[in-house]
Amino acid sequence: MRAILPGAALLVALLSLPAASQQPPPVSAQQRSGTDTSDSHGFVSATRFGQRDGGQLYAATCAGCHMPDGRGAVGAGRYPALANNEKLENAAYPITVVLNGLRGMPGFATQMDDEQIAAVVNWTRTNLGNRYTAEPARAEDVRSLRQ
Repeated sequence: MRAILPGAALLVALLSLPAASQQPPPVSAQQRSGTDTSDSHGFVSATRFGQRDGGQLYAATCAGCHMPDGRGAVGAGRYPALANNEKLENAAYPITVVLNGLRGMPGFATQMDDEQIAAVVNWTRTNLGNRYTAEPARAEDVRSLRQ
């Protein structure tokens, strides 16, 4: 009788497992429902946010670093205040920052469409102590600033 080597025993065990292809691949909330329904984290897929409302987008994408009240934070990094921020007066600046990122902030050009970026920019410009209502951001503005 031949002795089974430890490596051979492992190979036999692995070969006896069911093939991974027999199991259906995982699907996102969007694929399960066939709609733009988002999962519990606000994603309609692994790479897209599902929220359409500017306040909800702010809560999902901005508040973690800039804080829910927009006051900013200092800790592992520096997160500038968005509350009462004069740099938000012209919509082109926050649109560009949300699209492309700035310093340590990631850009969201691939996670949000033009309407979502306009919505979160407009919400930020008209909340958190900001009152920049003149010339709101439009999806067309976002589209023209995409690189």
